Amino acid sequence: MITRRSLLAVPPLALAAPALAQGTWPNRPVRVLVGFPPGGSLDVLTRLACEVLGQRLGQTFVVETRSGASGNIAAEALARATPDGYTLGTVSMHTVVINPMVFPSVPFDMSKDFQWISAMWDMPNVMAVPSQYVPARTVQEFIAWGRERPGGVSYGSAGVGTSIHLSGAYFLARAGIPGVHVPFRGAAQTIPAMLSGDVQLAIDNLASYVGVVGEGRMRALAVTMGQRWPTMPDVPTMAEAGVDNFNVSPWHLWAGPAGMPREIAERLSNEIRTAWADPALQQRVIGMGAILTGSTPAELGARLEREKPRWAEMVRISGAQAG
Repeated sequence: MITRRSLLAVPPLALAAPALAQGTWPNRPVRVLVGFPPGGSLDVLTRLACEVLGQRLGQTFVVETRSGASGNIAAEALARATPDGYTLGTVSMHTVVINPMVFPSVPFDMSKDFQWISAMWDMPNVMAVPSQYVPARTVQEFIAWGRERPGGVSYGSAGVGTSIHLSGAYFLARAGIPGVHVPFRGAAQTIPAMLSGDVQLAIDNLASYVGVVGEGRMRALAVTMGQRWPTMPDVPTMAEAGVDNFNVSPWHLWAGPAGMPREIAERLSNEIRTAWADPALQQRVIGMGAILTGSTPAELGARLEREKPRWAEMVRISGAQAG
């Protein structure tokens, strides 16, 4: 589980870089908006990024929480901010790609309101089941068990239209298992419901489940990535478990408001990719449940566009509609 303690002892190689000359950007603190509550994975990783980049650029990066509406509130604040490079945002892929598909309206236009900067990190999902209530030890055993179970299975998520909800619905539809979606506010509520037997499945953020899996109370059947997770080498990928084309890990990015100077976006992208290349920092973040990525602004925009058709199909299958 990611905690604020994870921010300590950032590898010095990741921090070492000359500051920009006086009078150039940034010459005052930079605000970084986060659309989800303090203490969660996104908040903690953003603070780590702010620490690293603040050291590299010789300026303070200050996290500001604007939680609510599945990230829409922070995204709107980012889109409306002065485009001078002093307001940035850590944005979830699902906020800008999935939310426009499931909300009646969103207060931003993905194609017009943002300056993309860089992909930041991928956070793998794990297909988890409660050991006491689900006998399956593999994905295929779970499929066979779920098909025979009267009424199918209940699956938990962090809310309607989240990537966790869509992943569960998509998996069950492909497996031919009837499912009932049970939305919660997050893993802190989902896990107790699973341990009590009320919910039999979650395809949720791995970092939240490492502890209960390690204790044996939860069983990890597969990870939704293209490769096995380094700290759980015995857990297969979904492809290895017999479910192809199921790389649906959530990921996050940095963006600024449209009109932000392109040279600032390029500078930040370069700094992020340089810092993220440090092996010690990479290993530290893996221990926190994420994989550092990084990209150019153009590569980030192209990646977001590639996400749209897959998630549109998953929204269609799930029937997700947020109020």
